[in-house]
Amino acid sequence: MRVHSYLCALVVPLLAACGSSSEGSSESVGAAAQALETPPSREFKHIFLIMMENHATNEIIGNTADAPYINQLASHAAVAMNYFGVTHPSLPNYLAAFSGSFQGIWDDCKAGASVTCAPEEFVPGSGDGTDGNYLTSAEITSATAKPHWFTGRNLVDQLERKHLSWKAYMQSMPESDKTVEYAPTDPATGSPIKLYAQKHNPFMYFSDIRDNPTRMNNIVSTGSLEHDLESNHVPNFVWISPDQCHDMHGVSPSSAATLGIPSCGYPDSGLDHGAIALGDAFLKDTIGKIMHSPAWQEGSAIVVAWDEDDYAGFAGCCESPRGESGVVLGGANAPALVVTSHAGHALKTNVPFNHYSLLATIQHLWNLGCLGESCEIPRSGLMTELF
Repeated sequence: MRVHSYLCALVVPLLAACGSSSEGSSESVGAAAQALETPPSREFKHIFLIMMENHATNEIIGNTADAPYINQLASHAAVAMNYFGVTHPSLPNYLAAFSGSFQGIWDDCKAGASVTCAPEEFVPGSGDGTDGNYLTSAEITSATAKPHWFTGRNLVDQLERKHLSWKAYMQSMPESDKTVEYAPTDPATGSPIKLYAQKHNPFMYFSDIRDNPTRMNNIVSTGSLEHDLESNHVPNFVWISPDQCHDMHGVSPSSAATLGIPSCGYPDSGLDHGAIALGDAFLKDTIGKIMHSPAWQEGSAIVVAWDEDDYAGFAGCCESPRGESGVVLGGANAPALVVTSHAGHALKTNVPFNHYSLLATIQHLWNLGCLGESCEIPRSGLMTELF
């Protein structure tokens, strides 16, 4: 594709050569040497990663009625048609994209050293396309006992070690209590409306971030994104999580009515046209502001990825976990596209990728090393062609 002048491109300078395990070997001599031998072909000062929710590729790409902006963008961008969630549900996908590991859990529970939860997916009674005896007894036992307070390395550790700045923008997260699981609270009932959801904020699950006030100051509401863009105070790496009315997830019809956004409510049946349209509008506004900012002119990439499909299936690739009898416990086919401020070419690729592939690509582009399963992604499995 030839990037049109009115679009400007967005890509993600993400990962350096892999060559070790997740607990510190990412800075091994072998990985460093490999990175020096094959330096990235382009320099990106800024990478923006926007994580969307719960839709299959064929529900978004080609759906010009509900997602006109995304499809306009896709016509000039690099699109991974065979991109997958690492597994189900949301939280392990966010953890995978951030740390190179889904951390051995299959739930959406809140963060906490004493918080443990049994698997919600790939077990009987899940009530969706993962309903069945797909996990091994050992996986169930391990996942059920796993505290949701992780001490392993993550992308923030890698970025700071390379003296690269970062910031996470969480829409509708209250600045007064960043550790809350859901927000806001319904004044009439006292129950959470779940517009902001901690499960879409992987930063909160790592002790070396939660216990570090300086790092916690880098996790902010999206309300400050426009100011940072206009004042040219944009960090190298930018993570953006829209709230559940703007990431295409949706909330309950009663919560949507309380919020005054009825189209955000779950549909009774069929495709959730309202949620898709709200997400499309969010991306149009946010990406437009990025492309009109000084940061875009400095060399930037924007990646838009969906965490998983809508639970219709669990195909996967690229180091997704396996369960009983070796079945792949993937997150199924979900969209991912890349736009950069460098002139490029329109591209649709059918090469299989997932969140580990994306992380590994970012690490390669910025010479960061590797983490966990991103170390297992071969050079041929990187998404560099999309950048």
